[in-house]
Amino acid sequence: MKWKESDFTKGLSTVKAILIYGPDAGQIDELTDKSADILGIEKDNIFIIDSNELNDKQEFLFAEACTPSMFGGQKMIVFSNADDSDTKLIKELIEHPGLGAMVIITAGDLRSGGSLRTLFENGSNIAAIACYTDDAKTLESLIRNELFTVANIKQISPDAMNYMISHLGGDRGITRGFLAKIALYVDDKKTIDLDDVEKCLPDTGASNVDDFLYSLTAGHLSQTMLALDRLLYDNAEPNMLVRMLDKHFKSLLTAVVDGQLPRLFWKVADKFKLATKIWSESEISAVLVRLNELESQLRTTGMPAEILLRDFALKLVLKTYKMSIKRRN
Repeated sequence: MKWKESDFTKGLSTVKAILIYGPDAGQIDELTDKSADILGIEKDNIFIIDSNELNDKQEFLFAEACTPSMFGGQKMIVFSNADDSDTKLIKELIEHPGLGAMVIITAGDLRSGGSLRTLFENGSNIAAIACYTDDAKTLESLIRNELFTVANIKQISPDAMNYMISHLGGDRGITRGFLAKIALYVDDKKTIDLDDVEKCLPDTGASNVDDFLYSLTAGHLSQTMLALDRLLYDNAEPNMLVRMLDKHFKSLLTAVVDGQLPRLFWKVADKFKLATKIWSESEISAVLVRLNELESQLRTTGMPAEILLRDFALKLVLKTYKMSIKRRN
């Protein structure tokens, strides 16, 4: 079955396994943790295994999934970083007659029509839920709910809201962490303005993130690589930056296809407008495919993530620069 996030709470107890996949790793982690809370599963009964460990721990996986807990209560098996190559084994696990544990499968951005998604989307007592990065509409809804309803904030200035929408959304976990931080920061006045947001944004540095994303798609080589140097020096996670790039290119794709610019912070508006003149729909789509491949490489190849990201960024900004010259001529 295909599920939306709204199906999750009421439907979880009716299935024996669920696939939680997509580019938003923070939301995947959030739903995985929420699964244990909804089903009342204790931490001692949760067993986590990575797909890379299967060669050594396949027997362990089936033994844990099919034997009662020594602590009492239901078990949960969390099978992480799965992909289509794991479909056969996962199918055997969830169809095993002795299965007694709830099975949570987590994965990256799986392709439509792939064997793993097909298995869970077409099953009658299993489900699949996609965790895509928040767009402007869903992100604004999340911000308003967390700050107005949960934190009892009274007012958010338009500039502050636009700035948050421009800088958040690549990872649900990072977004929620920031919203909790800013709610605490303004607790005494219960209002949020742009200065508050700029002071509380994630430690990676909002200006450096802006310079990296918007300079890259505008073809500004030195600004792009300098911003990336600063981000990595400040210990920004390459995986997080890849997800931000994915979100940025999806926003660019929407602008190119629909001809409508998103709400932009004034400091980046000119670069984004330039990018819409440089990039075509097919070129953006090709980059999105490559970003999906890059995220998989960061998880599976064992190569240093920083090197992979630097190589990708350098090649892409050089390509952008050449495209901009060609468009002008």
